[in-house]
Amino acid sequence: MHETDENLMLAVRNGEVGKLAFLFDRHHRLLFDFFAKLTGSRAAAEDLVQDVFFRILKYRGTFRDESRFKAWMFHIARNARIDYYRKHHTGTLPAEDRDTEPQSRFGMPGDDLEQEQQVFLLECALLKLAPEKREVLILSRYQDMKYEQIAEMLGCEVSTIKVRVFRAIKELRDIFFKLSNEKPPCNVKKSVNSLRIM
Repeated sequence: MHETDENLMLAVRNGEVGKLAFLFDRHHRLLFDFFAKLTGSRAAAEDLVQDVFFRILKYRGTFRDESRFKAWMFHIARNARIDYYRKHHTGTLPAEDRDTEPQSRFGMPGDDLEQEQQVFLLECALLKLAPEKREVLILSRYQDMKYEQIAEMLGCEVSTIKVRVFRAIKELRDIFFKLSNEKPPCNVKKSVNSLRIM
């Protein structure tokens, strides 16, 4: 029988902490993708995923009977990301992260280089958005969260989220087209066998 996330979390809250492993199995990839797109850093994303599950365990007593697990988890994830930036005393990632991120797909063999370049440009454009705009786009478009869930998580009205997503998409499109006209895009240098990000 498939237990819901909420029932598993209630069990964790009530002392069956071993059931957190099921929640980790279900959601760690989702969180990793969220943080990777948000930060542009695999290392930061891995650290943040661990931090979120540590916090879930630490604050399990705050999970309410009527809470929706996914929204609660992303609320914790949001706070973990904010603390991460505060810890590094900057609104941007440490230099060592920026040097290797975002992960480019150019190293993969394939015939559709143009499509790969478009995806790469989109990833670059996403990273150029303000963190708040990037966050609502990732939650709504990549994590498939409903506007109502995002509004609940961020503590605002659904109409506010709709406006933020609309503006974020418009800005993302503008950045994308601007990057498309730059040569080379996003400091990409061609090497013998692959392209890498500066």
